[in-house]
Amino acid sequence: MISLDEAVTARLESHGERFEVLIDPDAALAMKRGEFEGNLEDVIAAEDVFENASRGDRPAEEDLETVFGTTDPLEIIPEVVERGEIQITAEQREEMMERKHNQLVTTITRNAVNPQMDDSPHPPERIERALEEAGFQIDPMEPVENQVDDALEALRPVIPIRFEEVTMAVQLPADYAGSGQAQIREFGDLEREEWQNDGSWVGVLTFPAGLQNDLYDLVNEVTSGEGDARVIKDKDELRTR
Repeated sequence: MISLDEAVTARLESHGERFEVLIDPDAALAMKRGEFEGNLEDVIAAEDVFENASRGDRPAEEDLETVFGTTDPLEIIPEVVERGEIQITAEQREEMMERKHNQLVTTITRNAVNPQMDDSPHPPERIERALEEAGFQIDPMEPVENQVDDALEALRPVIPIRFEEVTMAVQLPADYAGSGQAQIREFGDLEREEWQNDGSWVGVLTFPAGLQNDLYDLVNEVTSGEGDARVIKDKDELRTR
């Protein structure tokens, strides 16, 4: 379950009665779109149906039977959410906007590059400033992934930007290859790998271009600075960091 502070109220009025449930806002939005796949008990603040959630008043059981055909809260809650309206306070709306704004910046930072600077990643601070300059406002009631394209359209007049993937070759010396390759191979899509005669490991990965610096950092971390990571350009041309 979630805390009361994290929950929003979903309200349904039917047969002259009001029914309210307390639920995670993102889960509620997913339910309304028919996309919720999680465990209901993990995203509700109370396994209960209220007449007035703020006062803790509960409807009569006969009213639940009349409207929903059951008194089981776990069966009623999704129906209240899907058929009703989601009520959010101004404070909750502000918190949701801030959280989704941060998610949007992270998504763009991970995937975007600067085509005028040899496809180098944009740092988060630059994305933040550009979104502010563009006047882009996140919609707290929409999934972040549905807003990325609109954000990119708003950013393009402000900064050179495009979404790109990058392919990189990583070489780990023998002393670090055993444990290090397991972490490296999970960083992106492993295109191919080879174990060399000296025990070293070479892997080729493809992943969002904005994560190049993160891969360099990971290679340095798992090899104490002795590994190598190179961007694969045309054919076999490599560019060292």
